[in-house]
Amino acid sequence: MVSDTQSIQLNTVAVSPKRIPRPRLGRWGAIRELFDLIVLVGAIYALVNLSTVRFVVRGSSMEPTFHDDQLLLVSRINYLLSDPQRGDIVVFHYPNAPTEDYIKRIIGLPGETVEIRDQAVYINGVKLYEPYIKEPCMTYSCPDKTWQLGDDEYFVMGDNRNRSSDSRSFNGVKRQFIVGEVVIRYWPPSDWGIVDSINFPKP
Repeated sequence: MVSDTQSIQLNTVAVSPKRIPRPRLGRWGAIRELFDLIVLVGAIYALVNLSTVRFVVRGSSMEPTFHDDQLLLVSRINYLLSDPQRGDIVVFHYPNAPTEDYIKRIIGLPGETVEIRDQAVYINGVKLYEPYIKEPCMTYSCPDKTWQLGDDEYFVMGDNRNRSSDSRSFNGVKRQFIVGEVVIRYWPPSDWGIVDSINFPKP
């Protein structure tokens, strides 16, 4: 004998919930989505262009760190958040011809005394350890001399000391001339990498 409860269970048929079809986009809806996508891509592209600069290495002044024709990405925003530091590799407007851009490594900071003595660099009387240079500086490239930096001046030098035009000839670079910090080397692909004060000794 089957109870009423069992009868109800036997006669119950599972009914799957009715699927509600996704509304189709009309012609204008599809166009609007495409327009929104184009605006988003354009905004991202504009933001990247405003915050970064592409730079092509010309010459051998930064060897062995960078070589001729390598392409670099330079961040404009890094120095909005903090000040340039010793060891940073920066792109700046050449003080004697601001339409030209140079790439060098920051050696001396504002207010410091930079001295070249016996072809070695001294900061406030302390010899600077420089594992990044290509070769020892020759006498003709590094004659003994002392520079006193102003409150907004940075002393910059190329890693290839014997083939670099830098603060030894045009003195300190004012903060206003610094475009930004080199953050990525992206061409050629085999040389791709993030630049983080390359070869600069950590404290």
